[in-house]
Amino acid sequence: MLAASLVLPSSMGYMQAKPMGSRAAAVQMSAEATNWKAAGLAAALAIGAGVQGASAGPFTRSEIASLTYEQIKGTGLANTCPIVEGASEGAKISITGGKKYKIDEFCLEPTSFQVLEEKLTKTGLTTEAVNTKVTTRQTYVLTGIEGDLTTEGGKLKFTEKDGIDYAPTTVQLPGGERVPFLFTVKNLIATSDSGSSAIESGTKLAGKFTVPSYRTGLFLDPKGRGTTTGYDQAVALPALQAGGDESLFAENNKKFDVGSGSIELKVTSVNAELGEFGGVFVHKQPSDTDLGSKVPKEVLLKGQFFGTVVAQ
Repeated sequence: MLAASLVLPSSMGYMQAKPMGSRAAAVQMSAEATNWKAAGLAAALAIGAGVQGASAGPFTRSEIASLTYEQIKGTGLANTCPIVEGASEGAKISITGGKKYKIDEFCLEPTSFQVLEEKLTKTGLTTEAVNTKVTTRQTYVLTGIEGDLTTEGGKLKFTEKDGIDYAPTTVQLPGGERVPFLFTVKNLIATSDSGSSAIESGTKLAGKFTVPSYRTGLFLDPKGRGTTTGYDQAVALPALQAGGDESLFAENNKKFDVGSGSIELKVTSVNAELGEFGGVFVHKQPSDTDLGSKVPKEVLLKGQFFGTVVAQ
């Protein structure tokens, strides 16, 4: 059975003890109608969140903008990307010369989390994508990303500049092992595969990005060791100061690892009038190294994206 609870905003004030004039009553009725419409969407969000887990949509950008914080809170909508409103077949967003463009409100919502692992089979070592379970709260969607959109050699080029472009995330393998990673597209430079200077259905972009360390320099491990603070070596292992043990070198020698990842995006829907476009993506990046003490795993993410093109 599906149950969804709806808490209406306190500002609705459906019944008033104080008498009002006809004009005031009309204004209040109009406000109530607006609130009921928004509340209905909030109820749909709550139901969607109950059915789909992390997904409470899909909804358009204008529908999301019509909701208040209280109506969004607890529904999971903040962890989703909007869909293109009124997408039409054959629509395209042309990037003409003489103008500067940027991609704004770029959003990446992963819906599939896998870890690439090597397994020994009869034919030898093979790499297999293992499904995982997300153990992080609903805070792993990247949104509000913006960057320059230019043409280079007749191809589109997107250069990421700013936004919520990283999110610490943890997934759990079937055996119980947890794999933390910093989901990110920092410093992404993605170029299209064709010579068209327009964004349309079928347009593909691919590029590489930087993956900073999951842990910062101020992090201390259980032995009090860190990169900028803490002990150089574990207090419980004073013998290392006299001579060295290669097996513990990686644990003692903390470092801020910076990796590299890649992403491929394919546009599937476009609204040229609103400048909106969306589609699907495949994203691969390394996991956390625990400040250099562990070998990173390859994380494979798949999902949907959304963005707008704005002329500057």
